[in-house]
Amino acid sequence: MSVENTRVKLQTNMGDIVIELNAEKAPITVKNFLGYAESGFYDGLIFHRVIKDFMIQGGGFNQAMEQKKTNASIKIESSNGLANDRGTTAMARTNVPDSATSQFFINHVNNDFLNYAGNANPGYAVFGKVIDGMDVVDKIALVKTTTRGGMEDVPVETIIIESISIMEE
Repeated sequence: MSVENTRVKLQTNMGDIVIELNAEKAPITVKNFLGYAESGFYDGLIFHRVIKDFMIQGGGFNQAMEQKKTNASIKIESSNGLANDRGTTAMARTNVPDSATSQFFINHVNNDFLNYAGNANPGYAVFGKVIDGMDVVDKIALVKTTTRGGMEDVPVETIIIESISIMEE
């Protein structure tokens, strides 16, 4: 199967989101994401950080707010020319540039400050774009949030990633 322009379907308890991955500009990131998706890693995890007019983040915590063990971190690909615009998908990471593992976020608005701006400000690696289901992203972005397990911006009503599947061409 060609990885180029692979599409994945995120099935959530609030609706489906289809993302087209950009393997040409972010080959390491796409391979990493697809590896997690194909293994069923994301099934049952949640969107644990939701901030209206910013982004929705998931792919790391279960419904009990326990972090799932991940594979090794990957090299950042934020200098690939892709911008953190509304509807794009990027990898979450710590303050260490090469620390992304399984967590990702979908930009709810254009977040130019997350873009690559040189080695001193490496930004966040965009690797795909929502092509269907932005209404679902909008719906998720508007949910009421609280502090849970020491983390802020956690949805009051759990938003579950039921599965992430690779769509056949």
